[in-house]
Amino acid sequence: KVTDFSIGFGPEIAGFYDRYGTRWRLAWVPLGGFVKFIDDENAASAPDAEALEKLTEEEREGSFHAKPLFHRAMVVAAGPIANFILAIVIFAAILMLYGERVTEARVDEVVKGSVAEKSGFRNGDLILRIDNSRITSFRDMQLLVSTSAGKKLSFLVRRNLKEVILKAVPERKEISDGLGGKMKIGILGIRRDAGKDSWETRTYNPFTALWRGAEKTYMIVDRTMTYLGGVITGRESAEQLGGPIRIAQVASQAASISFMSVVNLIAVLSVSIGLINLFPIPVLDGGHLLFYLFEAIKGEPLDKKTQEYGMRIGLALILMLMVFVFRNDLLHLKIL
Repeated sequence: KVTDFSIGFGPEIAGFYDRYGTRWRLAWVPLGGFVKFIDDENAASAPDAEALEKLTEEEREGSFHAKPLFHRAMVVAAGPIANFILAIVIFAAILMLYGERVTEARVDEVVKGSVAEKSGFRNGDLILRIDNSRITSFRDMQLLVSTSAGKKLSFLVRRNLKEVILKAVPERKEISDGLGGKMKIGILGIRRDAGKDSWETRTYNPFTALWRGAEKTYMIVDRTMTYLGGVITGRESAEQLGGPIRIAQVASQAASISFMSVVNLIAVLSVSIGLINLFPIPVLDGGHLLFYLFEAIKGEPLDKKTQEYGMRIGLALILMLMVFVFRNDLLHLKIL
Protein backbone atom coordinates (compact mmCIF):
# COMPACT_ATOMS: atom_id res chain seq x y z
CA LYS A 1 0.00 0.00 0.00
CA VAL A 2 1.58 3.27 -1.16
CA THR A 3 0.40 6.44 0.60
CA ASP A 4 2.65 8.92 -1.25
CA PHE A 5 4.36 9.01 -4.63
CA SER A 6 6.49 12.13 -4.72
CA ILE A 7 8.57 13.78 -7.44
CA GLY A 8 10.99 15.91 -5.42
CA PHE A 9 11.35 16.37 -1.66
CA GLY A 10 10.12 18.90 0.88
CA PRO A 11 6.89 20.95 0.86
CA GLU A 12 4.30 20.04 -1.73
CA ILE A 13 3.68 22.34 -4.71
CA ALA A 14 0.71 20.42 -6.08
CA GLY A 15 -0.84 16.98 -5.85
CA PHE A 16 -3.90 14.79 -6.09
CA TYR A 17 -5.29 11.48 -4.75
CA ASP A 18 -5.95 8.57 -7.09
CA ARG A 19 -8.75 6.05 -6.63
CA TYR A 20 -6.47 3.85 -4.46
CA GLY A 21 -5.89 6.65 -1.96
CA THR A 22 -2.30 7.35 -3.03
CA ARG A 23 -1.21 10.97 -2.94
CA TRP A 24 0.67 11.91 -6.13
CA ARG A 25 2.68 15.01 -5.31
CA LEU A 26 5.16 17.46 -6.82
CA ALA A 27 7.56 18.94 -4.23
CA TRP A 28 9.88 21.93 -4.13
CA VAL A 29 13.29 20.21 -3.95
CA PRO A 30 13.85 18.54 -7.38
CA LEU A 31 16.61 16.16 -6.29
CA GLY A 32 14.95 12.79 -6.83
CA GLY A 33 11.78 11.55 -5.24
CA PHE A 34 10.34 8.81 -3.07
CA VAL A 35 7.57 6.27 -2.52
CA LYS A 36 6.13 6.10 1.00
CA PHE A 37 4.49 2.88 2.15
CA ILE A 38 1.63 2.69 4.65
CA ASP A 39 3.96 1.63 7.49
CA ASP A 40 6.86 3.97 6.68
CA GLU A 41 7.80 6.57 9.26
CA ASN A 42 9.28 8.97 6.70
CA ALA A 43 10.32 9.45 3.08
CA ALA A 44 13.51 7.41 3.70
CA SER A 45 11.27 4.35 4.31
CA ALA A 46 12.29 3.91 7.95
CA PRO A 47 9.88 1.44 9.61
CA ASP A 48 7.17 2.93 11.84
CA ALA A 49 6.63 0.32 14.56
CA GLU A 50 3.67 2.16 16.08
CA ALA A 51 1.90 2.49 12.73
CA LEU A 52 2.52 -1.20 12.01
CA GLU A 53 0.93 -2.21 15.33
CA LYS A 54 -2.18 -0.14 14.64
CA LEU A 55 -2.80 -1.67 11.22
CA THR A 56 -5.74 -4.02 10.77
CA GLU A 57 -5.19 -7.53 9.42
CA GLU A 58 -6.38 -6.35 6.00
CA GLU A 59 -4.03 -3.35 6.07
CA ARG A 60 -1.11 -5.55 7.17
CA GLU A 61 -1.54 -7.49 3.93
CA GLY A 62 -0.48 -4.31 2.13
CA SER A 63 2.26 -3.29 4.57
CA PHE A 64 5.89 -3.31 3.45
CA HIS A 65 7.82 -3.95 6.66
CA ALA A 66 5.66 -6.94 7.61
CA LYS A 67 6.72 -8.76 4.44
CA PRO A 68 9.43 -11.48 4.51
CA LEU A 69 13.01 -10.25 4.19
CA PHE A 70 13.47 -11.59 0.65
CA HIS A 71 10.30 -9.82 -0.55
CA ARG A 72 11.42 -6.50 0.94
CA ALA A 73 14.86 -6.87 -0.66
CA MET A 74 13.24 -7.57 -4.05
CA VAL A 75 11.06 -4.45 -3.78
CA VAL A 76 14.04 -2.26 -2.85
CA ALA A 77 16.27 -3.70 -5.59
CA ALA A 78 13.52 -3.36 -8.23
CA GLY A 79 14.13 0.38 -8.70
CA PRO A 80 17.85 0.24 -9.61
CA ILE A 81 17.26 -2.92 -11.66
CA ALA A 82 14.56 -1.07 -13.63
CA ASN A 83 17.09 1.70 -14.32
CA PHE A 84 19.54 -0.82 -15.79
CA ILE A 85 16.81 -2.57 -17.82
CA LEU A 86 15.64 0.78 -19.22
CA ALA A 87 19.19 1.62 -20.31
CA ILE A 88 19.70 -1.78 -21.96
CA VAL A 89 16.39 -1.46 -23.84
CA ILE A 90 17.20 2.09 -25.02
CA PHE A 91 20.69 1.11 -26.19
CA ALA A 92 19.25 -1.98 -27.92
CA ALA A 93 16.52 0.05 -29.66
CA ILE A 94 19.10 2.54 -30.97
CA LEU A 95 21.32 -0.28 -32.24
CA MET A 96 18.40 -2.06 -33.95
CA LEU A 97 16.70 0.96 -35.51
CA TYR A 98 19.57 3.37 -36.18
CA GLY A 99 22.70 1.31 -35.68
CA GLU A 100 26.07 2.77 -34.71
CA ARG A 101 28.75 4.37 -36.86
CA VAL A 102 32.04 2.71 -36.09
CA THR A 103 35.55 2.38 -37.37
CA GLU A 104 37.94 -0.37 -36.31
CA ALA A 105 40.44 0.25 -33.53
CA ARG A 106 43.41 0.49 -35.87
CA VAL A 107 46.51 2.60 -35.26
CA ASP A 108 47.17 4.94 -38.20
CA GLU A 109 49.71 7.13 -36.40
CA VAL A 110 51.72 6.80 -33.20
CA VAL A 111 52.41 10.22 -31.66
CA LYS A 112 56.11 10.95 -31.19
CA GLY A 113 57.23 10.69 -27.58
CA SER A 114 53.85 9.36 -26.45
CA VAL A 115 53.05 6.47 -24.13
CA ALA A 116 52.03 4.44 -27.19
CA GLU A 117 55.45 4.89 -28.81
CA LYS A 118 57.27 3.94 -25.60
CA SER A 119 55.01 0.88 -25.20
CA GLY A 120 55.81 -0.47 -28.65
CA PHE A 121 52.70 0.36 -30.67
CA ARG A 122 53.22 0.57 -34.44
CA ASN A 123 51.27 1.99 -37.36
CA GLY A 124 48.81 -0.61 -38.65
CA ASP A 125 48.28 -2.36 -35.30
CA LEU A 126 44.67 -3.51 -34.72
CA ILE A 127 43.57 -3.52 -31.06
CA LEU A 128 41.45 -6.59 -30.26
CA ARG A 129 41.20 -6.56 -26.45
CA ILE A 130 42.13 -4.36 -23.51
CA ASP A 131 42.49 -6.43 -20.35
CA ASN A 132 39.31 -8.57 -20.36
CA SER A 133 37.25 -6.23 -22.55
CA ARG A 134 36.62 -7.03 -26.21
CA ILE A 135 37.30 -4.03 -28.49
CA THR A 136 35.09 -3.78 -31.58
CA SER A 137 35.64 -0.13 -32.49
CA PHE A 138 38.01 2.78 -32.01
CA ARG A 139 35.45 4.38 -29.67
CA ASP A 140 35.47 1.29 -27.42
CA MET A 141 39.22 1.71 -27.10
CA GLN A 142 38.91 5.45 -26.40
CA LEU A 143 36.35 4.92 -23.63
CA LEU A 144 38.52 2.39 -21.82
CA VAL A 145 41.75 4.34 -22.16
CA SER A 146 40.24 7.72 -21.22
CA THR A 147 39.02 6.40 -17.85
CA SER A 148 42.21 4.44 -17.05
CA ALA A 149 44.79 7.19 -16.51
CA GLY A 150 47.69 5.88 -14.45
CA LYS A 151 46.44 2.29 -14.68
CA LYS A 152 48.50 -0.43 -16.36
CA LEU A 153 46.54 -1.93 -19.25
CA SER A 154 47.19 -5.04 -21.30
CA PHE A 155 46.51 -4.68 -25.05
CA LEU A 156 46.00 -7.67 -27.34
CA VAL A 157 47.07 -6.42 -30.78
CA ARG A 158 47.00 -8.02 -34.22
CA ARG A 159 50.15 -7.14 -36.18
CA ASN A 160 50.98 -8.66 -39.58
CA LEU A 161 48.62 -11.63 -39.00
CA LYS A 162 50.21 -12.28 -35.59
CA GLU A 163 48.85 -11.44 -32.15
CA VAL A 164 51.09 -9.64 -29.67
CA ILE A 165 50.51 -8.31 -26.16
CA LEU A 166 51.59 -4.79 -25.24
CA LYS A 167 51.51 -3.13 -21.82
CA ALA A 168 50.81 0.59 -21.45
CA VAL A 169 49.85 3.09 -18.74
CA PRO A 170 47.70 5.91 -20.20
CA GLU A 171 49.03 9.35 -19.34
CA ARG A 172 46.69 11.75 -17.53
CA LYS A 173 46.20 14.94 -19.57
CA GLU A 174 43.88 17.91 -19.33
CA ILE A 175 41.67 18.56 -22.36
CA SER A 176 38.59 20.63 -23.17
CA ASP A 177 35.27 19.03 -22.22
CA GLY A 178 33.45 20.80 -25.05
CA LEU A 179 31.42 22.85 -22.57
CA GLY A 180 33.92 25.60 -21.87
CA GLY A 181 35.65 23.69 -19.08
CA LYS A 182 38.51 21.23 -18.67
CA MET A 183 38.69 17.57 -17.75
CA LYS A 184 41.53 15.16 -17.10
CA ILE A 185 41.51 11.86 -18.98
CA GLY A 186 43.86 9.07 -19.95
CA ILE A 187 45.74 9.52 -23.23
CA LEU A 188 47.67 6.79 -25.07
CA GLY A 189 48.97 8.76 -28.07
CA ILE A 190 47.56 6.97 -31.09
CA ARG A 191 45.49 8.42 -33.92
CA ARG A 192 42.99 6.99 -36.37
CA ASP A 193 42.84 8.74 -39.73
CA ALA A 194 39.48 7.29 -40.68
CA GLY A 195 38.25 8.38 -44.09
CA LYS A 196 34.73 7.88 -45.39
CA ASP A 197 35.51 4.35 -46.55
CA SER A 198 36.72 3.38 -43.08
CA TRP A 199 33.37 4.01 -41.38
CA GLU A 200 30.43 1.66 -41.37
CA THR A 201 26.95 1.74 -39.82
CA ARG A 202 26.25 -1.48 -37.96
CA THR A 203 22.70 -2.54 -37.15
CA TYR A 204 21.89 -5.62 -35.09
CA ASN A 205 19.12 -8.17 -34.69
CA PRO A 206 17.10 -7.95 -31.42
CA PHE A 207 19.11 -10.55 -29.51
CA THR A 208 22.49 -9.15 -30.50
CA ALA A 209 21.26 -5.60 -29.85
CA LEU A 210 20.14 -6.54 -26.33
CA TRP A 211 23.50 -8.20 -25.70
CA ARG A 212 25.33 -5.12 -26.98
CA GLY A 213 23.04 -2.92 -24.88
CA ALA A 214 23.95 -4.97 -21.81
CA GLU A 215 27.64 -4.66 -22.72
CA LYS A 216 27.34 -0.87 -22.98
CA THR A 217 25.54 -0.73 -19.63
CA TYR A 218 28.19 -2.89 -17.99
CA MET A 219 30.97 -0.75 -19.47
CA ILE A 220 29.42 2.42 -17.99
CA VAL A 221 29.15 0.75 -14.58
CA ASP A 222 32.70 -0.60 -14.78
CA ARG A 223 34.21 2.71 -15.91
CA THR A 224 32.26 4.65 -13.26
CA MET A 225 33.40 2.34 -10.46
CA THR A 226 36.99 2.49 -11.77
CA TYR A 227 36.84 6.29 -11.75
CA LEU A 228 35.33 6.48 -8.25
CA GLY A 229 37.95 4.03 -7.01
CA GLY A 230 40.57 6.34 -8.49
CA VAL A 231 39.02 9.31 -6.66
CA ILE A 232 39.16 7.43 -3.35
CA THR A 233 42.80 6.38 -3.86
CA GLY A 234 43.81 9.81 -5.15
CA ARG A 235 44.58 8.72 -8.72
CA GLU A 236 41.63 10.67 -10.17
CA SER A 237 40.41 14.20 -9.54
CA ALA A 238 37.01 14.63 -7.86
CA GLU A 239 36.64 17.90 -9.76
CA GLN A 240 35.14 15.93 -12.65
CA LEU A 241 32.09 14.99 -10.56
CA GLY A 242 29.16 17.07 -11.80
CA GLY A 243 25.67 17.84 -10.55
CA PRO A 244 22.36 19.04 -12.02
CA ILE A 245 23.88 22.12 -13.67
CA ARG A 246 26.50 20.05 -15.54
CA ILE A 247 23.84 17.50 -16.51
CA ALA A 248 21.70 20.33 -17.93
CA GLN A 249 24.70 21.56 -19.94
CA VAL A 250 25.38 18.11 -21.36
CA ALA A 251 21.68 17.64 -22.16
CA SER A 252 21.63 20.97 -23.98
CA GLN A 253 24.70 19.99 -25.99
CA ALA A 254 23.16 16.61 -26.83
CA ALA A 255 19.93 18.30 -27.97
CA SER A 256 21.94 20.53 -30.31
CA ILE A 257 23.46 17.44 -31.96
CA SER A 258 20.42 15.21 -32.51
CA PHE A 259 17.36 13.66 -30.90
CA MET A 260 19.16 10.30 -30.72
CA SER A 261 21.96 11.93 -28.72
CA VAL A 262 19.37 12.97 -26.13
CA VAL A 263 17.90 9.44 -26.04
CA ASN A 264 21.41 7.99 -25.60
CA LEU A 265 22.05 10.45 -22.76
CA ILE A 266 18.84 9.31 -21.06
CA ALA A 267 20.17 5.74 -21.10
CA VAL A 268 23.53 6.83 -19.66
CA LEU A 269 21.84 8.82 -16.89
CA SER A 270 19.54 5.89 -16.12
CA VAL A 271 22.59 3.67 -15.55
CA SER A 272 24.13 6.33 -13.31
CA ILE A 273 20.96 6.70 -11.23
CA GLY A 274 20.63 2.94 -10.80
CA LEU A 275 24.28 2.62 -9.78
CA ILE A 276 24.18 5.51 -7.30
CA ASN A 277 21.04 4.10 -5.70
CA LEU A 278 22.87 0.81 -5.05
CA PHE A 279 25.64 2.50 -3.05
CA PRO A 280 25.56 1.09 0.53
CA ILE A 281 24.54 4.43 2.04
CA PRO A 282 21.50 4.54 4.34
CA VAL A 283 18.63 6.52 2.77
CA LEU A 284 19.53 5.07 -0.66
CA ASP A 285 18.27 1.67 -1.83
CA GLY A 286 21.73 0.20 -1.31
CA GLY A 287 21.60 1.31 2.32
CA HIS A 288 18.32 -0.53 2.86
CA LEU A 289 19.82 -3.64 1.26
CA LEU A 290 22.79 -3.29 3.64
CA PHE A 291 20.39 -3.21 6.61
CA TYR A 292 18.65 -6.32 5.22
CA LEU A 293 22.01 -8.08 4.95
CA PHE A 294 22.65 -7.39 8.65
CA GLU A 295 19.11 -8.60 9.39
CA ALA A 296 19.76 -11.83 7.49
CA ILE A 297 23.02 -12.42 9.41
CA LYS A 298 21.61 -11.40 12.80
CA GLY A 299 18.26 -13.13 12.37
CA GLU A 300 16.31 -10.00 13.31
CA PRO A 301 16.14 -6.35 12.18
CA LEU A 302 18.63 -3.83 13.53
CA ASP A 303 17.22 -1.88 16.45
CA LYS A 304 15.39 1.35 15.70
CA LYS A 305 18.08 3.61 17.17
CA THR A 306 20.83 2.04 15.02
CA GLN A 307 18.69 2.49 11.92
CA GLU A 308 17.94 6.11 12.86
CA TYR A 309 21.64 6.91 13.30
CA GLY A 310 22.39 5.16 10.03
CA MET A 311 19.74 7.22 8.22
CA ARG A 312 21.11 10.46 9.68
CA ILE A 313 24.66 9.61 8.64
CA GLY A 314 23.45 8.61 5.18
CA LEU A 315 21.46 11.82 4.77
CA ALA A 316 24.48 13.86 5.88
CA LEU A 317 26.69 12.09 3.31
CA ILE A 318 24.17 12.70 0.52
CA LEU A 319 23.84 16.40 1.45
CA MET A 320 27.63 16.76 1.55
CA LEU A 321 27.87 15.15 -1.89
CA MET A 322 25.19 17.50 -3.27
CA VAL A 323 27.00 20.56 -1.89
CA PHE A 324 30.28 19.29 -3.38
CA VAL A 325 28.90 18.68 -6.88
CA PHE A 326 27.06 22.02 -6.85
CA ARG A 327 30.38 23.66 -5.94
CA ASN A 328 32.04 21.81 -8.85
CA ASP A 329 29.28 23.02 -11.18
CA LEU A 330 29.70 26.64 -10.08
CA LEU A 331 33.50 26.42 -10.46
CA HIS A 332 32.94 24.90 -13.89
CA LEU A 333 30.81 27.94 -14.81
CA LYS A 334 33.49 30.22 -13.25
CA ILE A 335 30.91 31.62 -10.82
CA LEU A 336 33.09 30.74 -7.79
